[in-house]
Amino acid sequence: MKATWNGVTIAESDNTVLVEGNHYFPVESLNQQYVTFSNHKTTCAWKGTANYYSLLVEGELNSDAVWYYPDPKPEAEQIRGHVAFWKGVKVAK
Repeated sequence: MKATWNGVTIAESDNTVLVEGNHYFPVESLNQQYVTFSNHKTTCAWKGTANYYSLLVEGELNSDAVWYYPDPKPEAEQIRGHVAFWKGVKVAK
């Protein structure tokens, strides 16, 4: 699977975890040169608290486009150490 935004590859992996229609990529597959800080957080009833990253590509900011669960609830342990995408980030084979 490959995650792309604004013409660049944000992450690529043959080892994603599919949860609720979202591919969670191993954090090591994340292209760190495009990742920047976000202080946004949300809560999921069964996965726990999600933290976010923003993307910065070619001077364009995509705020809070990457999310991850640093300490997922036991039911979601399989996504620990993984990131997922939204806000226009395309995920495809």
